[in-house]
Order: sequence, then C-alpha cells, then structure tokens
Amino acid sequence: MKATCPEIILRQEVLKDGFHRDLLIKVKFGESTEDLQSCRLLIKQSIPTGLFVDPYELASMQEKNMTEAVVVSDNFNIEAPSYLSKESEVLISVRRDARCTGCFHAFLPVHYRYHRPHSEDAETLIVVSSPDLLMSCDQEFRVLECWAQAEVAAPCALKSQDICQWSSLQYRLIHKNVILRVPVGLTVHTSLVCSVTLLVTILCSTLILVAVCKYGNVSL
Repeated sequence: MKATCPEIILRQEVLKDGFHRDLLIKVKFGESTEDLQSCRLLIKQSIPTGLFVDPYELASMQEKNMTEAVVVSDNFNIEAPSYLSKESEVLISVRRDARCTGCFHAFLPVHYRYHRPHSEDAETLIVVSSPDLLMSCDQEFRVLECWAQAEVAAPCALKSQDICQWSSLQYRLIHKNVILRVPVGLTVHTSLVCSVTLLVTILCSTLILVAVCKYGNVSL
C-alpha cells in the first residue's frame, strides 16, 4: 500500500465455545469516513469444508435485524460431513459500529461439520482464510482509488439477482488466519462405541415396550 494511503485494518475473531461459533469481522478505516456515506461494504468469506453456514438461520437472523448474510454457493448441503463437502462462499453486509469512529463490523454464525475419526490425534484443525473486502460507491474519490486493487463481480444487493462491479480493497490483516480445533473420535474406540450404543438402544427400546404394554392398554 502506498505511503500516502490511509490504512485499513481487518480483524477476524471467533466467539463462543463448542460446535456452534460466531465469526466476527471488524474493519477500521484509518481516516475520516465521511466520504464513505455513499458507499456500501461487503465481506466475501470462504467457508472451509469443516464448517457450514445455515441459510435458514441467516434468514431468521435477517428478519430480526441481527445480521445480513447470504450463501451464494450452489449444491450446498448443511448435513454432509466434512469429507463429503465442498468449500462454500458467503456474502455478509458490513455495518457501521456506532461505538467507534471509522469502524465497521460483520457477523456470521458458523457450525462444525462431522469429521472422520482419527487413528491417533483426537482433534483436527480448521483454517478460516482471510476474506475479501468489497466496496461499491456512487461516486469516485481519492481514497477509494488508493485502496482498490481489483474489480470483482458480486450481487448489487444481498437479495438481488443483478450483478455489479465492486472494488476489492487492500487491507492489513490482524492475525493471518483463524484456526479452530475440532475434537474428533478415535478409530480405536469404534468397537466400544458401537457396543455401548447397541446395548443402550436395546435397553431403551425394551423399557419403552414395557411401558406401552403396562400403561398403554395395547395388546400384542
């Protein structure tokens, strides 16, 4: 980035614990953002095979004005395990952060997929790559010319089928990649898990059958 250009800083954070996380992306512009009033910002985020985004959850959150995001990948299956999945792509609308001048943020709920059991290591790693930061403005100004590094085709709006040209912005990333550690099963436990699961299933089925016969007035 040229020395005369103000800096854009982007930070990715993962919130919550467990198999259901929130990806928070923060953007800070290094100068006054008054010129950006006529501009729109989008995050184009690649979702690795070990994660998925639920489009129905996104639709529900959009109705509650919690976030604006849409899955743009075709043949997207939220129930497939990681080894049968493909990378997907999500567009997220970037909102202003009222608590910080020149700050914006984007929010996306993500979920772990099921992974193959490992022979030795009880966890696997998921790497969330850095996103593309896209901007579209109604007018040209010097700062945009300073930041823009390429033209990218993307929907004019999240709910629109029309395609517009967006400027892909250069930024400085805080932490290169987000790495998530996912616990997985061990193959040496396969026999034990199957045996216990079968015994529990038989026991529960027997108890249900006894209860139905005793209290359900059902004759066999």
